[in-house]
Amino acid sequence: MLTFDLILRGGTVVNHDGVGLRDVGVHHGRIAQIGDLSRAVAAETIDCTGLHVLPGVVDSQVHFREPGMEHKEDLETGSRAAVLGGVTAVFEMPNTNPLTTSEAALADKVRRARHRMHCDFAFWVGGTHENAADVGELERLPGAAGIKVFMGASTGDLLVEDDEGVAAILKNTRRRAAFHSEDEYRLRERLSERVPGDPSSHPVWRDEVAALTCTQRLVRIARENRARIHVLHISTAEEIAFLEGHKDVATCEATPHHLTLSSDDYARLGTLLQMNPPVRAAGHRDGVWKGVGQGIIDVLGSDHAPHTLEEKAKPYPSSPSGMPGVQTLVPVMLDHVNAGRLTIERFVDLSSHGPNRIFGMARKGRIAAGYDADFTVVDMKRTETITNAQAGSRAGWTPYDGMKVTGWPVGTIIRGRRVMWEAEIVTPGQGEPVEFQESGSRQSAVGSR
Repeated sequence: MLTFDLILRGGTVVNHDGVGLRDVGVHHGRIAQIGDLSRAVAAETIDCTGLHVLPGVVDSQVHFREPGMEHKEDLETGSRAAVLGGVTAVFEMPNTNPLTTSEAALADKVRRARHRMHCDFAFWVGGTHENAADVGELERLPGAAGIKVFMGASTGDLLVEDDEGVAAILKNTRRRAAFHSEDEYRLRERLSERVPGDPSSHPVWRDEVAALTCTQRLVRIARENRARIHVLHISTAEEIAFLEGHKDVATCEATPHHLTLSSDDYARLGTLLQMNPPVRAAGHRDGVWKGVGQGIIDVLGSDHAPHTLEEKAKPYPSSPSGMPGVQTLVPVMLDHVNAGRLTIERFVDLSSHGPNRIFGMARKGRIAAGYDADFTVVDMKRTETITNAQAGSRAGWTPYDGMKVTGWPVGTIIRGRRVMWEAEIVTPGQGEPVEFQESGSRQSAVGSR
């Protein structure tokens, strides 16, 4: 008789075979068998009747604020929000204090995260003028998601606004480097477009030209240096049209807020809607949806960037840009699935298969034998209302407060461990670094799996 550590029984599995009723058997934290396991036994069986079993959702852009800004968020609270929302792994951003721009800073983050974060993790390493010569080694360190560059919307050492600085980084990368693509020169020229006290002027200041111009520059520099790039949080219809012709070098990301909200919502949300790049007019939202429908968008990322309500209450433009999002990525996008804007298969492609494919994740992003037993279990028929009270984030709020959605994460399973079930975290933090096919040795000073 077949024996497993865990069987997920009777669920509708979404994987490379399509969508169908299948059982999944887990052994030693890995997927061991998929199919009819009615005659098998397991130490634990989870009844998934009426539920969909998806590959573990990966959020490849979050800001968890540790070290340096733990009053907004830390690795434990951010990952708590992640698993409450069905997210099994996150890639965290380098704009902490100190910045994640060195081997020592990366090792410190991995040490802080291991067995404290509730989900698995990797950390983007910031590319700068100062470390450009070293990025080829930094991107291969255990726990590194790759190199992230801010061409706009940052300050100090993390800002690389010039073509020469970007080229110096890209000529030394071998993995796919990620970019915040807004033209810093244009942003500086247009500072007078900001209207004090009026956050709806934010997308007027940071206009679509700033985004498109920077993305065009970035693609040109990538081609010249034969590099692979990933353009984060696409916010304009023009960028979608441009990137369609450059998929050989550029992948790109969409966020739930750019797919769900529009500039009409500034009247209701005010500075809570303030993000970089901005939430724009509905026509741009439609353009990003076209990118989803045509396969131009490769992945979803929440760009979870929490600030306290007190900070967000400052009058614009003193108010900081950013909003929580990791916990609401799955329910907001499942609501779009139920509304017919994309299929469940396309959602899985964006949230699991896409990160596996473009970032070279090892054993994550698919429901397949030999892969980590990471699952996001969802009830596609459940209708819930998103509220601030549900927030696992230290920030304690969401721009979607009061939004009714259909489709809800009921379980988060990571490496065969049930971490969240029915809005309860049932296993202490056991997070481990994500491994990548293009990384160096698994053995290092920061540890191994």
